[in-house]
Amino acid sequence: MSTVAVIDYGMGNLHSVAKALEHVMPNVNVQVTSDPKVIADADRVILPGVGAIRDCVAQMLAQGVDVEVADTLQSGKPFLGICVGYQALMDTSEENGGSQCLGVYPGEVKQFADGMVENGERLKVPHMGWNRVSQTIDHPLWQGIEDNSRFYFVHSYYVAAKNAAQVAGRCHYGLDFDVALSDKNGFCVQFHPEKSHTAGLQLLTNFLNWDGKL
Repeated sequence: MSTVAVIDYGMGNLHSVAKALEHVMPNVNVQVTSDPKVIADADRVILPGVGAIRDCVAQMLAQGVDVEVADTLQSGKPFLGICVGYQALMDTSEENGGSQCLGVYPGEVKQFADGMVENGERLKVPHMGWNRVSQTIDHPLWQGIEDNSRFYFVHSYYVAAKNAAQVAGRCHYGLDFDVALSDKNGFCVQFHPEKSHTAGLQLLTNFLNWDGKL
């Protein structure tokens, strides 16, 4: 039986992610865990997250999540970062007056500006609700998902990646931003696949079937 470790560092929508995984593949063994050995032994690893980036990164560092993520990416096993679990892997964030992140991928997390206007309407921040995602590369996790499919978002900060070759998907909300990132056996998304109905569940299914290779 395939095992998926959902990293528990005290913050995040862990159980909704776990339930979505079990829904799309009932025979998968989903472990919501902070145990380094369970994470190391898992076939796949997911890093979810919600909340303030400074607190999330502090918890990750305190529990050694940075090491676990680095080991997972080095091992070649499939890795998925979700929402703050994606943002935390960048270099820095503008949140909390400026915060250091884990620096796994080159990029910055920026804040949506107040007063953004589009088509004569003021855009609300946080960016909350459904939005279309443009796929910028052909990737196994996009299999069976139409380009410009809608996914569910809840965030006030967005990723600006520095390596364009790593960008796997983009979205528009007042400006274009990098909503998905791919690098070898790692894939990260800003949206919540577990809340994104058909397209999101397909992405999770693809992740559970992915061997970590492009």
